[in-house]
Formats: sequence, structure tokens, C-alpha cells
Amino acid sequence: MADQASSVQVVTLGCRLNHAESARLAVALRERRGTVVVNTCAVTAQAVRQSRRAVRHARGQGLRVIATGCAATIDPKGFAALADEVLPNSAKPESALPASADRVHTRAFVPVQNGCDHACTFCIIPQGRGPSRSRPIAAVVDEIAVLAETGVGEVVLTGVDLTSYAAPNLGTLVAKILARVPALPRLRLSSLDGVEIDPLLFELIVGEPRVMPHVHLSLQSGDDLILKRMKRRHARSDAVRLVERLKTARPEIAIGADIIAGFPTESATAHASNLSLIEQCAIVHGHVFPYSPRPGTPAARMPQVDPVVVRERAAGLRAAVATRRERWLAGKVGTVEAVLAEQDGTGHAPDFARYRLPEAIPPGTVAMLRATSVGDGLLLGEAA
Repeated sequence: MADQASSVQVVTLGCRLNHAESARLAVALRERRGTVVVNTCAVTAQAVRQSRRAVRHARGQGLRVIATGCAATIDPKGFAALADEVLPNSAKPESALPASADRVHTRAFVPVQNGCDHACTFCIIPQGRGPSRSRPIAAVVDEIAVLAETGVGEVVLTGVDLTSYAAPNLGTLVAKILARVPALPRLRLSSLDGVEIDPLLFELIVGEPRVMPHVHLSLQSGDDLILKRMKRRHARSDAVRLVERLKTARPEIAIGADIIAGFPTESATAHASNLSLIEQCAIVHGHVFPYSPRPGTPAARMPQVDPVVVRERAAGLRAAVATRRERWLAGKVGTVEAVLAEQDGTGHAPDFARYRLPEAIPPGTVAMLRATSVGDGLLLGEAA
């Protein structure tokens, strides 16, 4: 994805935090004429390959290239051979606000936390992001207030390990945002670690209308033995119980999840546990990652699953999520929802169901739409 800001182009790969940081890079480096910033990702081997390809493509256009992000931070020598400059994550600007007043933005990603203190055996990201640290509440609130004033329809809080926000906790931050920025219509949270959801945050998720009913959980696996080998801090039963509590308190909540297919030592039985978790937790927004060994991680030294099997299992998990999602969307036909219009002729409901807009609705506008049918993974809407 490329974001334009005056004279610099920013190409973004990977997570929502990267997208949030890209907006800042576009402002901080706006005077760098003829420059492309490639904000790289290292979460999988494929992400690294895509990052290298993006750098080569930019160089092929005769432009000056700055490589930043996790892949460039973890392998600075490798990317220095491809790009004109390597900007490590630690040197990314933290204070430059995105130029939201210059163009219409439907949704803004606001970084509130960075880094990670955990040691999941599959993950290389702490090498690129460092230890966990949190932005002060006042700085976050001030930024969101500016975004709300410029007409941003939705803010998404982002971080590497968002629920580890510790100034003092994520629930307090969300409460302060809602209280101090009454003009903000919609607040969405990016990926959450269920074991770190504090009591106040839980109450706001299930009881505050401006907090969107869409909870994306970092589950990774539905098998207890694999979870232990990943050094995750929850069991399958914890995930199931959390989803039950969420949906009992607020039935319209839609569940998303990250799931890794083919983690080392994963058996057919463990894969079946992943498949059944999708149904048991009603996962309708799924990010399925085929496992790939990351250099220097403990999981890379474990017995590996055949890559062909990994790809097959990933395809099976994606198909299971798609089936569960289609059933969920079909159940919404006939309902009326507030849909936030985006720039590509689609929009998202509060639960992140995607709609095909019936007509040219200005981006950033909230339209009341009735879902009439499902097609290509989208709801078709008409004016209610």
C-alpha cells in the first residue's frame, strides 16, 4: 500500500502500527523530493521477501529509497545493499501528526504502544521493536482530538502488544479518550491479548456504544500443547471463556483472530483443534499465517512441519473462516446498520462487516444501510 504526502511516497507493508507510523513518516519527510520510503515487515519470511521486492521496485523507478520497519531494522546490512538509506524503527518520528486536514480520511490509526516484553517462540518482532513502552495519555488524547476536529470518522488504537499499554492501562486510556474527545464518533481497537484485558477495558468494550463491537484476539492456536510450545500465556479454554463473556454481554460483537498454521510439531489433531476453535469462538475476521521459521527464534530449532502440509493447513483454516464469515453475513441480511463510507465504494459497519455502497456516498459519511444480500464476501446495502 502506498500513501502520498506532497513530495514523498510511503509504501507500507505489514501491521496497523506500520500504517500509523507511515502517516507520520509522510509528514516528517515531506520535503524529501523524489524519495520513496518502504516501511517493511518481518512477521513472516514472505513478508520479508515482499519488503525486499518493494525496495527493488522503487529503486527500479530511479527514486531515492529509504528502507525502514522491522525487516530493515532486523537486517540493516541486507537492506543497506538494496536501499540508499536504512532508518531503524527507533529513529522513526513519534510526534509528527498525519496531515489529516489536507485530505479526507475515513479511518486513522493512532499508535499508543510499541515493542513487546514477551518471548513467543515463533516471533522475531521484539528484535525489531524492542521492549514495550507506552505513549502518555495526554499525547494520545491530544492527537485524537485533532483528528476528530478534522472530520476523521473512526480512530483505531494500534500497538505491537496493545493490551500491554501501561500508563496505567488500556482501559484507563480508552475511558480518557471517550471522556475528553466527545466529538469522536467511533473508536476501534486493534489486536488484543485476552489475558491482558483489564476489567475497565472489558466493561467499555461491552458497554460503550462508541467502542466498536469488534474484538480481534491474538489467539495463534487452538491446541493447548502448541500454545505451550509457543510460550503463549493462555489456554484454549481461556479464549473460549473470554469470547463467551464478550458475546453474552454484547451479542453483536464480532470476533477476529490471528492463527498460525503448521507451527513446529503441529499434528493433524492439533490442526483439527484450530479448525474447531474457529467455530467455537465464532471467528469471522481471521488472519491466518502459514508458519515460517524466523532466524534466531526458538521455534526455528523445533521439528518442522512439511511446507506443503503447512500451506494446505493454512488454506483449510482460511476456508473455515470464510465459511463461518459467510454464515454470519447471511444472518445480517435484512438488518440496518450505520456504515462508515470509505473511498473505494465500500464501507464498514461497527462490527467490521464490509458493505458495498449503493451509491456515491462521500468518504467519512455514516450512512444507515439495510443489508439486502451477500456477494463476494461483502454485504450489499441499500438506503434504509
